[in-house]
Amino acid sequence: MPRPRLAMRNVREVLRLSLDQGLSVRDVAASLGVARSTVSDHLRRSEKAGLSWPLPDDLSDSALEQLLFPRPPPASASRPLPDWKEVHKELRRKGVTLMLLWLEYREQNPDGYGYSQFCYRYQQFSSTVDVVMRQEHRAGEKFFVDFPGQTLSIYDRKTGAVNFEAELFVGVLGASNYLYAEAVRSQDLASWIGAHVHAFSFFQSVPRIIVCDNLRSGVTRSHRYEPDVNATYSEMAAHYGVAVMPTRAYKPRDKAKAEAGVLLAERWILARLRNRRFYSLHEANQAISELVQAINNRPFKKLAGTRRSLFLELDRPAMKPLPDRPYEFSSWKLGRKVPPNYHVDYDEHFYSVPYQLVGRRVDVRATAQMLEVFCAHERVASHVRSYKKGGYTTLAAHMPERHRRLAEWTPERLVAWAKHTGPATAELVDAIMASRAHPEQGFRSCFGIMRLASKHGTARMEAAAVRALSARALSYKSVESILRHNLDAQPLPAPRNIRPHRAHDNLRGPSYYK
Repeated sequence: MPRPRLAMRNVREVLRLSLDQGLSVRDVAASLGVARSTVSDHLRRSEKAGLSWPLPDDLSDSALEQLLFPRPPPASASRPLPDWKEVHKELRRKGVTLMLLWLEYREQNPDGYGYSQFCYRYQQFSSTVDVVMRQEHRAGEKFFVDFPGQTLSIYDRKTGAVNFEAELFVGVLGASNYLYAEAVRSQDLASWIGAHVHAFSFFQSVPRIIVCDNLRSGVTRSHRYEPDVNATYSEMAAHYGVAVMPTRAYKPRDKAKAEAGVLLAERWILARLRNRRFYSLHEANQAISELVQAINNRPFKKLAGTRRSLFLELDRPAMKPLPDRPYEFSSWKLGRKVPPNYHVDYDEHFYSVPYQLVGRRVDVRATAQMLEVFCAHERVASHVRSYKKGGYTTLAAHMPERHRRLAEWTPERLVAWAKHTGPATAELVDAIMASRAHPEQGFRSCFGIMRLASKHGTARMEAAAVRALSARALSYKSVESILRHNLDAQPLPAPRNIRPHRAHDNLRGPSYYK
């Protein structure tokens, strides 16, 4: 790069002060307020031109400039130029730089342009390319996603009214501008994740980075430097081995590719479909798929090829392969406190966790088939998903020892145990459980009665059971009172002689109610 030079008036002053006044380079530079290197350069050039002081009277400023700063000879017109479109395309490949492309250019053209001219001429070319294609993106690196502001109406086939407004998910690959679009029911988490899974299936490969807006489904808390990504979104990204990179709020340039893709989708998809009626998402997505294919196969105006050809040439070879199975959508509930009954709630069903976690915070992950519970990032419970409202799913291993022993009892087992004492005791135990709304509500009474049998003996227990059955005293307290007051040793009261009703015309018998 040439050194900066002074105006011709100051050049004359440099020569006067140095040649006529005999000042040093340092003093001349200080006097004129210029760098010493500039003064030295001008003195060297004047000496080479054979100038001395005083200068000739007929030497004009333009003539002086021509003597000191002669113009370089014109460049040879035969110097070869590289294919700038190919250079522009190659720069999208990972690891490719202008220096590398210039070296390859000089290997083929030893008398070609130098590196600085090569870069300068490429910048001139790139400034004429479309804004969409101007940015440099590495092949297979970034996938930009967003939702346009416009929606697509889905109608009810019977009434003809609008059933709901479908959102359009739009994704664009950075290097090739390869487009993916899909109509989804809403911007909720399930639709957001499902659209990503479908996009990766459409590409048959996976990019390295997803660049998204601060949509609530993707980012739980936006932040300039460390945004919090939704747990389900993070899990999906980990499944495919990609990184999620949310943009800064109110910085549209961070996702210029997505903005351009959204504009493309609004003009060439939503606008094209504005006069059509769709009665299902499937029907709408069939029409969208045809338009996406047409967009991807449309030739560029200022570059060779299409979005699809660039995708196959640049992005696809650099992207990662799909995993063996697609991601299964899951939803998370974070920071659930384990209640005293060691069952956590998810969708109005209760699932057990180890009782030692009572009072601690756990995270719950649910899929369509499975529910998992995590504590400190470690899985502590796993259950088959149940959709029974108000129900309980319990594993015996999660229960304390005393609860486990209680849970092992059934009504049949209690009756079989009571038969070892006697038939009356077994009949009493069965009657107590039958008198409750749920047999389990009578378990504790039955356990107390069996304890009374071991304390007072089987004979007294049988006699007390007979008395309790005759009096319909079906509780532990009644049986305990009979034994405490020794009523089991007294004879049973004689049954009352109940006289039958006399036949009468005003009395209706059982046959009347059949």
